Amino acid sequence: MEFTNISYMNPKTVILIGIPGLEHVQFWIGFPFFCVCLVALLGNIFLLIIIPAERSLHQPMYILLAVLAATDLGLCVAIAPKMLAIFWFESCSMAFDACLVQLFFIHALQGMESGILLAMAFDRYVAICDPLRYRSILTPFILVWMVLVVAIRTTVLIGILPILLKQLQLFHSVVIVHAYCEHMAVVKLAARDVHINKSYGLFVAFAILGFDMILVFTSYILIFQAVFNLPQKEARLKAFNTCSAHIFVFLEFYILAFFSFFSHRFGHVLPYAHILLSTIYLLLPPALNPIVYGLNTKEIRRQVTQIFILKFHTQK
Repeated sequence: MEFTNISYMNPKTVILIGIPGLEHVQFWIGFPFFCVCLVALLGNIFLLIIIPAERSLHQPMYILLAVLAATDLGLCVAIAPKMLAIFWFESCSMAFDACLVQLFFIHALQGMESGILLAMAFDRYVAICDPLRYRSILTPFILVWMVLVVAIRTTVLIGILPILLKQLQLFHSVVIVHAYCEHMAVVKLAARDVHINKSYGLFVAFAILGFDMILVFTSYILIFQAVFNLPQKEARLKAFNTCSAHIFVFLEFYILAFFSFFSHRFGHVLPYAHILLSTIYLLLPPALNPIVYGLNTKEIRRQVTQIFILKFHTQK
């Protein structure tokens, strides 16, 4: 499908073309993305069912994991329906205001995920470096406060992005070279000076992702120092095992995030490669997180097993 660029004042509608250069195979590309989304939806729904139901999981780490699961669910819902509609039904048009709403939720949920990973790193730091005061430090009030601070920070910082885009008004094109509405993809359509938009987008990226990554990295340095100072090998292995899932999720999220971010602004990556990688970056963590935490947490594995055994006996 081909579109011609047009000049537009206060556009009411934008057109998302999906993956440029791969339009002829987008229909088939949609199926692996659908499978990833399905795994993410089922996995995170399981976590949101199991964690409240199992009393042994009513601990700060698992409560934060439930918040992470809700965030991942929201991210899939914000991206997948429109993206698959483009791939499978060539439903490329989208109201400009709806595009800005999608843009806000994608970046806000991405920022929420980063903040929750930071809170989970702090949880592991206290559990390993100051275990005797773990429950007195991470009280329910502190947990609620941390989640609220993360949500407010993300909402305020990300909320300014669509407001700035709305002020641009004049666009040289309404064709977004992407499978979903993303900040820089929309900024590139503007016919006016966009230095403020680019600068603020850069500031938000470092204020959220950069700031969180530095603190998470620092917390794990302190954790590793404490682990290696433990006298017994078994104790070191047990402490490291409690962090292994967090380390994997942390590396997976931030490596993909910054690769996507820098390639979009400073790199010379082919457009279709960048869009595929940025979409994988947003959808793969929500699919992997429940698997990683499920395999690493005995209580979650036991609950999942009980659910499937109960279902099997009910069917018989």
